[in-house]
Amino acid sequence: MKLMGFFNRDGGTFRTTDMEAYEKRAEAVFRDAGHEFEAVVFSGKEIVPAMERAARRDDLDGIVAGGGDGTISAAASIAWKNEVALGVVPAGTMNLFARSLRVPLDIWAALEVLANGEVDNVDIASANDRPFIHQFSAGLHARMVRYRNSYSYRSRLGKMRASTRAALGVVLNPPEFEVEFKAQGVREHRRVSAVSVSNNPFGENALLYADNLTGGELGFYTANPLRPLGVARLAFDLLRGKVRENANVMIMHPAEVELHFPKLHSKANCVMDGELLPLQRDVALKLHPGELKVLVKRGLAAQVDETERREPMS
Repeated sequence: MKLMGFFNRDGGTFRTTDMEAYEKRAEAVFRDAGHEFEAVVFSGKEIVPAMERAARRDDLDGIVAGGGDGTISAAASIAWKNEVALGVVPAGTMNLFARSLRVPLDIWAALEVLANGEVDNVDIASANDRPFIHQFSAGLHARMVRYRNSYSYRSRLGKMRASTRAALGVVLNPPEFEVEFKAQGVREHRRVSAVSVSNNPFGENALLYADNLTGGELGFYTANPLRPLGVARLAFDLLRGKVRENANVMIMHPAEVELHFPKLHSKANCVMDGELLPLQRDVALKLHPGELKVLVKRGLAAQVDETERREPMS
């Protein structure tokens, strides 16, 4: 394959990595595996336009993106729109998409797996035609991100501390709002503290990422209006990977969801793949089964298929 690597020097682990050495190592690993490969290091502001330009080339089979979840989300959108393959090097704080793809979280080991891997087709989702690989959310999560973004931090540890501080702020001041939804033939009006729609249902893990990205369905979650104690209990269940056991959470697995926010505040926000964005009054969410091509460990796709045959998703 003819591939090009894009590494965000401002992303998490890469900030403390010798990027010249990493660039050379990446080129050697991919070329030894039989690929045509060129790697380039960019700043956070430069990397997305560079990936967009490269993905439009007729001679390129795929891009390998290294950075945090924001960089990877942007790369997935570009790869999907241009029908090229995506390789993920997890250099961020959470690395949620990489975890779903079972890519090693060590940035050096990830190179070996991707270079010697294979192309698989996984699902991607969209909200009002804007693609996302992890989740769209409003309410608790959006308020937490807004609080976190108001704090200053310069490191991965600083971001984690800011997130903890923001989470505590949300526990003490949870939002409450109205939403109307249509999914699986059901129309309903609810008062909630949170709405979340994920690219395939979350697995039983504390970080809330999908165990399987080929299930062909969204995860649709709403949380009833919560007081501080209720938010704390929900957070505890999230940390245990047991959100399904929380009595205040409704879960559905549709392929499409329509959301309407009848009393939308002018400054209301949502979060898509970690990015805080203005919330629109109407949001149409869809799953696009198998439309994103990704590099995964060789043989992994067959293992996942076999697991799904033994343990079908409920």
